[in-house]
Amino acid sequence: MQKRLIVFVKNPVLGTVKTRLAKSIGDSKALEVYNDLVEKCRKECLAVDAEKHLFYSEQISKDIWSERDFSKHIQSEGDLGEKITAAFSNTFKEQGKVIIIGSDCYDLESETIEEAFEKLDKSDVVIGPANDGGYYLLGTNNFHPELFQKITWSTELVLEETIRQAKSKNLSVSLLKELIDLDTLEDLEQSGYKLK
Repeated sequence: MQKRLIVFVKNPVLGTVKTRLAKSIGDSKALEVYNDLVEKCRKECLAVDAEKHLFYSEQISKDIWSERDFSKHIQSEGDLGEKITAAFSNTFKEQGKVIIIGSDCYDLESETIEEAFEKLDKSDVVIGPANDGGYYLLGTNNFHPELFQKITWSTELVLEETIRQAKSKNLSVSLLKELIDLDTLEDLEQSGYKLK
């Protein structure tokens, strides 16, 4: 069965990435952290056996993401749910497994992404819970736009509401281990990332 990996990234512009973290360490340092996160994410993705799709927040760039390895796209308009729905719709052209990740989770490794693909052999949905009540990974083996509707985005309710949406459609859910989304200085200190 075809495996596809969607990666959401922000274009790395000073003052627009890791804004919550920037309140503690400043915009320049926050941009440096974000660039490190993106580089780590890229390396882990390259080790995953899947067709790879990169979605930028603003514009397609010539950067560390090779066009040989990643099909490049721009995220759609709308809230995060609408952006994810559009990316899944764009990627689910034929039967297969599709997983989406962001680039904020330093501790996410290729093995965990591969494990998520494997869990889709037995479950309709796989989710990687984040420490902030959201998720760092979500995958399905069919297109289920309802998973991204009626969600209070950017809150501690995201994971709970997503699971509720899945259960309401009688979709089986597998969970991965919880990891840390790097949004605050406390997150940095608890993760495997070392501030330079």
